[in-house]
Amino acid sequence: MKEIILALVAGWVVGVIFEWLKLPLPAPPPVGLVGAAGLTLGGFCFQWMRKYFTQ
Repeated sequence: MKEIILALVAGWVVGVIFEWLKLPLPAPPPVGLVGAAGLTLGGFCFQWMRKYFTQ
């Protein structure tokens, strides 16, 4: 959980700096972020299912 919070804070800081410098944000469009979140969630679910069903 600590890594997730640190990544979120670091991303927020970078976003603020990029907006302050009036640079384009180095991030995919929101649809891409939703896709990446789905990919991550699918990976976690698979790990959980493998752990649950192989015991």
